[in-house]
Amino acid sequence: MNIQAVKVIYKYEMLRTWNTLFQSIASPVISTALYFIVFGSAIGSRIQSVEGVTYGLFIVPGLMMLSILTQSVSNASFGIFFPKFSGTVYEVMSAPISFFEILLGYVGAAASKSLILGAIILITASFFVELRIDHPVWMVLFLVLTCVSFSLLGFIIGLWATNFEKLQVVPLLIITPLVFLGGTFYSVSMLPPVWQTVTLFNPVLYLVSGFRWSFFGVSDVHVGISLGVILLFLGICSGVVWWMFKTGYRLKQ
Repeated sequence: MNIQAVKVIYKYEMLRTWNTLFQSIASPVISTALYFIVFGSAIGSRIQSVEGVTYGLFIVPGLMMLSILTQSVSNASFGIFFPKFSGTVYEVMSAPISFFEILLGYVGAAASKSLILGAIILITASFFVELRIDHPVWMVLFLVLTCVSFSLLGFIIGLWATNFEKLQVVPLLIITPLVFLGGTFYSVSMLPPVWQTVTLFNPVLYLVSGFRWSFFGVSDVHVGISLGVILLFLGICSGVVWWMFKTGYRLKQ
């Protein structure tokens, strides 16, 4: 493996975070604080607890997932779209480096940014609620798998998009609504039976539910199913990226 080439891509992508520090770090943190003020204080004052957990604490995993999913997709998609847009990606592809090493550099950087963001949000949340993590190892596992999976999805979107409008359409019109409707701010058990059934078709529900279980030991679906869904999603995204590189989809001039 060409470790040096992977390091160059990784470091370059990580440096972009410092050039857009407010957009990459400060903006999500401010948004998280506002969510706590609006949902934690306004709504939390009317909801004593959800499944034995105070409402302010209950929404912490959901808020982390909301930011992590959107940022993973955004970081990875922009990371590969700009080199493709400017044409520099062809220089990378012509270098003695495999598609896996290219993927490792871009997706590794996007996932690392999301992990750092997740840690920052967790620290921010500690100023508003008294944190509780019952299964820290599972929490880290779900966090890493989610960051990598959705960074792969973002990479796919970046390769697929031919303009800035397409680059934004999936995160804005698909990912964000699915996150809000996936139990981010509520338990599925609070919904009418019909909507509980409908929500089960939302894949984000399984990510949020499994991640929440790692915090409080409570979930809307079994943790094993949540883990299986995210591993399946990871496998599908990996297969799609492999196919795109193999066929040169949107990569050949």
